[in-house]
Amino acid sequence: MGIDEAGRGPVLGPMVYACAYCAVDYLDTLRKQAYADSKTLSEEERETLLEAMKQDENLAWKVDVISAKELSGKMLRAEKCNLNTISHQSAMELVQKALDEGFHIQELYVDTVGDPDRYKHKLSERFPGIRVTVKPKADSLFPIVSAASIAAKVTRDNALKNWEFEESAQFDRDFGSGYPSDPATKRWLAAHCHRVFGFPSLIRFSWQTCTRILDDQGVQVTWECEEEEETGPKQRKLSFTTADGGKAAKDTEGGHQQRPPFFKSRRIDRILGPF
Repeated sequence: MGIDEAGRGPVLGPMVYACAYCAVDYLDTLRKQAYADSKTLSEEERETLLEAMKQDENLAWKVDVISAKELSGKMLRAEKCNLNTISHQSAMELVQKALDEGFHIQELYVDTVGDPDRYKHKLSERFPGIRVTVKPKADSLFPIVSAASIAAKVTRDNALKNWEFEESAQFDRDFGSGYPSDPATKRWLAAHCHRVFGFPSLIRFSWQTCTRILDDQGVQVTWECEEEEETGPKQRKLSFTTADGGKAAKDTEGGHQQRPPFFKSRRIDRILGPF
């Protein structure tokens, strides 16, 4: 089995993990075919190879499509989950699915994600009966990983090509490559950032490129904080991405909380203590 991904670095769209697997004695046949790192192939070549993979009864493959919304949610939640961990989890889920379907996986080839030795140890510990190889540029070294790379890349490209915005607003598709360094992508993000709601669901809010734009263009909102501290209740400024907009919480009026006008005018009081 080989595992690779597509869309790890872009600020928009899903990250797609894919696995490809075949009988060990079929690996030599794969080496004689045109499988290569998907980034070195043209779009037409990738599409042709994926069609060949669909017709090849000796080769199976699966994909795990992780949406931008899911990526951001996991990376911004209270118990944060970084991109490496998300990648590791996806890879292990693909292996487990194949095992659950009755396939006997003997060898596993994956590209490096984070520290290669730690990653190898993590995979070997989870799947003790499988011989694990973790190598940089695995997609150019092992044809079975190249096949997974092609499946991941074509799946992601098609997802972007056929993307339907769930938001009611109209958005153009001139977002460039999607990589944070792409000037076209930066322009698109700046032009499509809502001051209150941020970006459409295509965008990964957790990427630093987005947080900078949100901090610069978004509306700062002061929310009532329910935390009780020695000096009494406090308010904190919340941004889209942090609990205090990147700054420490500040007391209001010498440590005494100022009730927002909305609550004052309606005589709404906060209930303190146990219910």
